Amino acid sequence: MYKSLIRPLLFKFDPEEIHHFTFSFFKNFGFLAKLFLPKPIEDQRLEREVFGLKFKNPVGLAAGFDKDAKLFKELSGLGFGFIEIGTLTPKPQPGNDKKRLFRLKEDSAIINRMGFNNGGVDEAIERLKKNKNVLIGGNIGKNKVTPNEEAVNDYKICFEKLFPYVDYFVVNVSSPNTPNLRELQDKKPLTELLSTLQNLNFEKPKPKPILLKIAPDLTDEQLLDIIDIVKETQIAGVIATNTTLSRENLTSENKSEMGGLSGKPLTKRSTEVIRFLSEKSGKAFPIIGVGGIHSAQDALEKLEAGASLVQLYTGFIYEGPELINKINKAILKQKI
Repeated sequence: MYKSLIRPLLFKFDPEEIHHFTFSFFKNFGFLAKLFLPKPIEDQRLEREVFGLKFKNPVGLAAGFDKDAKLFKELSGLGFGFIEIGTLTPKPQPGNDKKRLFRLKEDSAIINRMGFNNGGVDEAIERLKKNKNVLIGGNIGKNKVTPNEEAVNDYKICFEKLFPYVDYFVVNVSSPNTPNLRELQDKKPLTELLSTLQNLNFEKPKPKPILLKIAPDLTDEQLLDIIDIVKETQIAGVIATNTTLSRENLTSENKSEMGGLSGKPLTKRSTEVIRFLSEKSGKAFPIIGVGGIHSAQDALEKLEAGASLVQLYTGFIYEGPELINKINKAILKQKI
């Protein structure tokens, strides 16, 4: 029903405007939506324990969809095993100028240059205080106006404020839409940033998992550096991958837009990164696989490549909520 009736209607409108409309609809009329959506699969065989947390199933929602923690309860009700909010920054910021979100229908992809638009960490916390049983990841970043040499302070602020309200953290230094942010992926600044957050973490009575989200555009040498950094800083794991700057083999008219590309064109590369990290590290840390998951087979390939969990974003938009059940059914069938 989603692909034949709902998606064609939604795709007639501007993607950012319809995103906000959908959020409002679910917030106010979510009970109606449930009448037309498949019932989520609940099966103990889907449960996973990863970095000390228990996930009811291995399919999560990636950061960027529910930036401000406005719909985590309703989205969890669709069958997601966990919800990652953000990217959140210490201060509210509008993000980049519109238009900044583009569909590439022929490529089953999206290009975004949102620029960490969010209401700030304090606003999100007020909503998270109402959370009862949704497993939440907190994706954190720096404000656009904060220079890189002071970025660690922004991450520290978000970490300290969010700590009581999220189950794990994700350090985002891989978005291509904040000027110079990806420079923080270099070995020295990244090690310093993660070490600082881990020191804060270890001061807590019960530390929480910290993960690093990386770009798919890193070279093999840079990926080996990532492995060294994860081991040195003792963070819990890696999310592979964020959006790409590559525009290889695209056919859509929006292919030249600036920003990060997500969706099917990223499927192969993100799986390659997962496999590289898993094999070269000797499976030393868990990996959450994300990037171009548009089918159950795409998810299985990432799990077989070494991912412990997977996340959806663009595939969720193109394929609809049914994709969650399809993946979980396939996992049960394959007994992964």
